[in-house]
Amino acid sequence: MTVPSRKRLSLQQSFLLVVDVQGKLARLMHDADAMIASQQVLIEGCRLLDVPVIWAEQLPDKLGPTVPELAEKLDGLAPCSKSSFGCFGDPGLRQAIEDLDRTQVIIAGIETHVCVWQSAIRLLENGYQVHIAADAVSSRSAFNKDIGLRRMAQEGICLSVVEMVLFELMGDATHERFREVTKLLK
Repeated sequence: MTVPSRKRLSLQQSFLLVVDVQGKLARLMHDADAMIASQQVLIEGCRLLDVPVIWAEQLPDKLGPTVPELAEKLDGLAPCSKSSFGCFGDPGLRQAIEDLDRTQVIIAGIETHVCVWQSAIRLLENGYQVHIAADAVSSRSAFNKDIGLRRMAQEGICLSVVEMVLFELMGDATHERFREVTKLLK
C-alpha cells in the first residue's frame, strides 16, 4: 500500500492566494496574456470547487486595481491591500489566511521572484504546504520567473500548473463539478 503524499492538494485544506495582478504592471509581465488567462481559469475553477480565494493588491493607490479580467472572476470578494512584498508580512492578510484554518495554499500572481516568492517562503516557514501554479505566475522577464521558480523548488515548494491543480483538487472524474471545470480548461 502506498502512503499518499502530504503535499497532495485536498479540497478541505486548500485555498487560493492571488497576488498583485494589478494595473499596467500586470501587462508588462512575460507572456502576460497567457498568465492572465491561466489565472482566470484557476480562480473560476477554485470558486466552482468551493476553494476559498484570498485576493491581494500591492499599494493599489499607486499600482492601480487588479486587472478587470480577474476582478470580474473575483466578484463578491474584497481585495486585501498591502505594502509588504510578501502577503504573510501584512497583518491583515496574515489574519485572513489564518482565519481560513487551512494548511495548503495555491499561489498565482506577480512577480514570481518578488511578491510571489516572499509570500511563498513565509507561508512555508509558517507551516503551510505551498503550491505554485507556474503557468499563473510571471515576472517582467522570463529569466526572473525561472529563477524565482527554481528557488522555490529548492525550498520544497511544490510547482504545478493550473490544470494539474484543478484535477488534483477534484481527484476523480465522478466529482460533481468535473464537467464544469473541464469546460474551463478547453
